[in-house]
Amino acid sequence: AVVFMRNDPVFYRKKYFPAMASMADRVRNGKDIDRDAIGSVVDSGMNTYCKKFKLAKGPSDIFTAEDRAAIIEKICSEEMMQIECGGY
Repeated sequence: AVVFMRNDPVFYRKKYFPAMASMADRVRNGKDIDRDAIGSVVDSGMNTYCKKFKLAKGPSDIFTAEDRAAIIEKICSEEMMQIECGGY
């Protein structure tokens, strides 16, 4: 799902990049990462992924709560490295 969110040009441009830019702004302003906002992007990404590839009836048929939590954690940790290096 993370690979899809980063590589699908429409999803990346409309959802992923704006969320990461917002996360970078929060970090630069000394605030904590808003994991709920990242979770919203992940939920949207999982829905878009399932619809685009016609997988199951929805994300809950494929992704568990643990999968969702792992995806959020992966995004937060990997994007924090980018933000610390001046990305976004």
